[in-house]
Amino acid sequence: MSLSLSDFKKYKNIVIQCHDNPDADALASGFALQWYLRGEGIDARFIYGGKFPVQKPNLLLMTEHLGINAEYVSTLEKPELLITVDCQYGESNVTYFEADHIAIIDHHQVSAELPDLSDVRSTYGSCSTIIYELLQKENVDINSDINVSTALYYGLMTDTGGFAEISHPSDKDLRDFAHFKTDDILLFKNSNLSREELSIAGDALNAARYNEEYRYGVIEAAPCDPNILGIISDMFLEVSGVDTCLVYSILPFGVKLSVRSCVKEVRAGELAAYLAENLGGGGGHMYKAGGFLKKDLLERASIPYEKKALDKYIDDRMSQYFKDSVIIYAETHHEDISSFSRFVKNEFSVGYVEASKFAPPGRKITIRTLEGDVDVCVEKDLYIIIGVDGEIYPCTGAHFKRSYRKQFKPYVFPGEYPPAVIDVENGERIGLLPFAKSCLTHGGNGIYAKELTHRVKIFTSWDKQKYYLGNIGDFLAVRVDDTSDIYVINRDIFFKTYSPIES
Repeated sequence: MSLSLSDFKKYKNIVIQCHDNPDADALASGFALQWYLRGEGIDARFIYGGKFPVQKPNLLLMTEHLGINAEYVSTLEKPELLITVDCQYGESNVTYFEADHIAIIDHHQVSAELPDLSDVRSTYGSCSTIIYELLQKENVDINSDINVSTALYYGLMTDTGGFAEISHPSDKDLRDFAHFKTDDILLFKNSNLSREELSIAGDALNAARYNEEYRYGVIEAAPCDPNILGIISDMFLEVSGVDTCLVYSILPFGVKLSVRSCVKEVRAGELAAYLAENLGGGGGHMYKAGGFLKKDLLERASIPYEKKALDKYIDDRMSQYFKDSVIIYAETHHEDISSFSRFVKNEFSVGYVEASKFAPPGRKITIRTLEGDVDVCVEKDLYIIIGVDGEIYPCTGAHFKRSYRKQFKPYVFPGEYPPAVIDVENGERIGLLPFAKSCLTHGGNGIYAKELTHRVKIFTSWDKQKYYLGNIGDFLAVRVDDTSDIYVINRDIFFKTYSPIES
């Protein structure tokens, strides 16, 4: 990230531009950036181009209720600085205007060479989140203006399918931190469905396909707004005998997916990512998720971009997901370790946090990581280990004493995303690094481990509602001194942290 909002303060003639036919995320991002610049004494304009001005009822209500002045223009006098938000300068969906200098703030895939003033984070669910973090960096509180915080909240909500497709921790932070006007959000949210879209939903539900063995259903819907797919998914999941469902729509440039689950054995976000693997992207939380299959990637994978071939790919992929997944409930499972090898942990420095230093015993916390959220209850001897790549996992006091030795030197965090936990009771986000100390791993009795040749979902003793996913090439591990302690170790982390014991 090479950009700070303070970089813009040296320019006086600034125009903010979002993509043609703007959505809520684009409007929110431009609005919040304009609000910041005006607070710095810069009267920036906020514009968009294209064939038509905003027409969707929810967006018209959004601009009216929150005071968003996004100007619809066809010409523009050359500004000193043009900042594109939720899009990239030169893209086909961004009306071209000349400017002395260009800046880009976006969350989509990079489409061309970026200017020096740019911040593109393609793993984020919304541009609103990037604006939120850039404002935080300037010590600007979005909640000081309820219209701004409501706009950013709604921008994130709509770009992640009602928060169903959230996967990045920063998106979750904005969702949890932003104050918003409840009445306005409800009004915007319930102004999406037209009569035509109601007909699309009805036709789609009438053509549902079912798999009785694995209790899932699949629906193809006519091209429509992504939010409509979510509405159809929610309705479909209420059908008896359907525990998991997929609704998709074939668009000119790709296939939009909406996934729902009501059972803990299928995490919707993980299923969405599986369906879109190497063909686009997907993610979300346990029960709601979404994804997208890109047309060019499908064709590159020799999947013809026509209805019959796409229907077959989706049906086959859904079936394969259930056939290939082995589910382990650690508390009652007894693993046959006869084909496992024994390994010992290498000696290296990692971080640890005593949970009781930031939360009282009995308090429920959510450990927020790049891999997902883990819910645990704080106990006097609960430790949180910060691993070699910044990965986080809980650890009992007894396990800590067996496997780690405390060090008296400062801890240096190696990862990308500073680890944090959420206090479930009050929603407070607590950063772990101020509490982190160094410790040294040591081998102990080691583990039995075996490379996975199939997908595994493990419900550990820590969290009986959320599984840890192991993919082909990862390692299934069983502690030598506690064979009920079964877990998954990422392949890259395994080879960094363990060595075989020669027989």
